[in-house]
Amino acid sequence: MSKRIYVGNLPFSVTEEEIRSMFSAYGEVISVNIISDRETGRSRGFGFVEMGEDDSQKAISALDNTEFSGRKLHVNEARERTERTQRTSRYSNNR
Repeated sequence: MSKRIYVGNLPFSVTEEEIRSMFSAYGEVISVNIISDRETGRSRGFGFVEMGEDDSQKAISALDNTEFSGRKLHVNEARERTERTQRTSRYSNNR
C-alpha cells in the first residue's frame, strides 16, 4: 500500500529529481509531482511524493521542518482533495 506525502514551501526552482533524491534516502519513491501554475507553468511551491506506507512515515518524520535551499519544508501526509466550488472571475459576467 502506498501513501501520498504533501511537501510544501519548496523553492520554486526545485526539480522532481532533487525531491526524488531527498526522499529516496528513506525508501522507494513511487512518484513525484510538483504542482505548477496553469497559466505561467511556474512551480507553485508545493508537490506530492508517493511512497510505501512504512517508508512514508520515516520520510515525514525525518524531513518535516528541515531546511532545503534556504526554505523550511512542510512535510506531512496528504489529505484527500475536496471538491472546490466554482470560482468566478471578477472580470466575468457571472455576477
